[in-house]
Amino acid sequence: MEDVALVGIDLGKHSFHLHGQDRNGKEVFHRKVTRKQLVQLLANFPACTIAMEACAGAHFMARTLSGFGHKVRLIAPHFVRPFVKSNKNDFADAEAICEAASRPSMRFVTPRTESQQVLLALHRVRDSFVRDRVCTGNQVHGFLLEFGISLPVGSTVMKRLPAVIAEHPLPPQLVAILERLHTHYKYLDEQIAQIDKELARQLADDDLGQRLMTIPGVGPITASVLSAEVGDGKQYRNSRDFAASIGLVPRQYSTGGRANLLGISKRGDKNIRRLLVQCARSYMRDVDKRVGALAEWVRALLARRHSSVVACALANKLARVAWAIAAKHTAFTASNVQMLPA
Repeated sequence: MEDVALVGIDLGKHSFHLHGQDRNGKEVFHRKVTRKQLVQLLANFPACTIAMEACAGAHFMARTLSGFGHKVRLIAPHFVRPFVKSNKNDFADAEAICEAASRPSMRFVTPRTESQQVLLALHRVRDSFVRDRVCTGNQVHGFLLEFGISLPVGSTVMKRLPAVIAEHPLPPQLVAILERLHTHYKYLDEQIAQIDKELARQLADDDLGQRLMTIPGVGPITASVLSAEVGDGKQYRNSRDFAASIGLVPRQYSTGGRANLLGISKRGDKNIRRLLVQCARSYMRDVDKRVGALAEWVRALLARRHSSVVACALANKLARVAWAIAAKHTAFTASNVQMLPA
């Protein structure tokens, strides 16, 4: 095992498939192990490079193996697939991971810390509660509409639902269903409010999050997510790389020397992309009252482009500013934003 320089691991829930190579790329060993056997094996293994796909459980395993002195590299799964030589199986996947990790131009994913994973889990739970709250409200509107009661759109209607039920003669069974939905809606509302308070407390102790809050249009939720995802920004060469990693740059379909740019690529984390676009639309809502180079750039762009196009362009700009704040340890000011031609 002293000759092993690179180990590829195909992660699983209970079983793991390993493929080891020497410095010349020649196979040294391959084996199937359980989770406990994997930790025991690599804890006593000579220090080497270990590559895995950035999938479920990869970040925890990366932290564990890094503690044993190994150099861990995480690769996005779609970058590994082209290196599978023939039929797909677990050992072939492990070999393909080794092959992909040995490429000098391969892009790697930075392992997340425990605090980053916990924060992102909290955001996912909040998003789930928000979706459930919207679905519950829509159900109440739909059930009432079936009985000829049309309510205006908005969450404030749910607060006076008991009064609406009392004003109209409805079947007792439907009243019981609506009361149950109203109780569930209030529960979701309370859970979302508690999570918002917890995120606000965490953000108050986060220096990067506070500096990200200085970006116009960026609120606590977006700043918290960006703080967890961007980190120190060193995993990206520049601000454009970060914007490209979340799909806010044009998708290319160029051939024969002719450049053909399409819509945004929509790659990477769609949650961050959605939040940044919402921040951009929030900024655009009162752009006429804003001053500075960024506001002038947005107004000039709105004069000749559709608002959706401007929203994506501004989201790209906000992503670049967020990376600059993280990488250069600065805060947003109107004077330090470099505007490109609109």
